[in-house]
Amino acid sequence: MAVLDILEFPDPRLRTVAEPVAEVTDTHRQLIDNMLDTMYDAPGIGLAATQVNVHERILVMDLSEDQSEPLVFINPEVEVLDPELGQYDEGCLSVPGFYETVNRPQRIRVSALDRDGNSFEEKLDGLLAICLQHEIDHLDGKLFVDYLSPLKRKRIRSKLEKSQRRRA
Repeated sequence: MAVLDILEFPDPRLRTVAEPVAEVTDTHRQLIDNMLDTMYDAPGIGLAATQVNVHERILVMDLSEDQSEPLVFINPEVEVLDPELGQYDEGCLSVPGFYETVNRPQRIRVSALDRDGNSFEEKLDGLLAICLQHEIDHLDGKLFVDYLSPLKRKRIRSKLEKSQRRRA
């Protein structure tokens, strides 16, 4: 297993729309294992392949306290079950150190493939539904900062660019 580099906003590669996975292979399963290692190491509760510069529709999540419940979604598709929006303070491994309130549907149905290529469907609500939508946004080339005002987004971008310059 390996810990992968996580792209940080405003890296333009984060805007790439991920391609569907045609067939789940051992290469994909290795990527999934590496993504889980990366997510746990960061630490975070979700990670999309786009964030590690792999532009395929794969994401992993684990909301458990002890990192014992990894979830894998390949080619996820979401249906909103309840249009009522919930407010959550979202953070992101690609936007480190920033948390902002985002409104998203609280109840969804997801259909996807698991790490073995088997299809499944599940109803999700609460934080699990919010996190999945956040990660799917990454696969679509979107970040949670896109839901913020242009002024807030610019402020976050400037602070991250300054931090990145200091590290370089």
